[in-house]
Amino acid sequence: MDRLQQSAWRYVAEILPPEELPMLAAHALVDGHDSPALCALAGLPRRSDETEIRGLYVQALHECGVPLPDDETAGRWLLVGLAVGLANAELSPKDVVNRLSMTVAARTPEETQFLSIAADYSEWMDADALPGWETGLRTAAHSLTASTDLGSGIGVPGARRD
Repeated sequence: MDRLQQSAWRYVAEILPPEELPMLAAHALVDGHDSPALCALAGLPRRSDETEIRGLYVQALHECGVPLPDDETAGRWLLVGLAVGLANAELSPKDVVNRLSMTVAARTPEETQFLSIAADYSEWMDADALPGWETGLRTAAHSLTASTDLGSGIGVPGARRD
């Protein structure tokens, strides 16, 4: 999945801030995508009007033939991306909890288990319970990444890509 396709689910999952979209557009141009809206977006400063940035981004996706996923699909990709990040030690268990930024619906038993364990976290969790929760979340992450039907290369939410 290329950077522009990956950005579509991150955008719908509300983990891609609008101020990052102009630079993302510049990278997409370097990656070989081309459209008038993508060029216009790449030329905007990061502090431009959010409505203008969002409008150009959605138009650029359309012009490049990249569909925006529905909320459920974006949420599932978010879950899998978080599980991959945790399984690969790119994210900590607390990072996973902090990056669950939207209402996510799980469709598979593995998604449900991962989401359920993540939801059990509380900043007031007893220090003795924390290691068990972290182990359970890591186990669920490995199970989800091994069973997913969403494919590889979806990326880790919040991880920097160059």
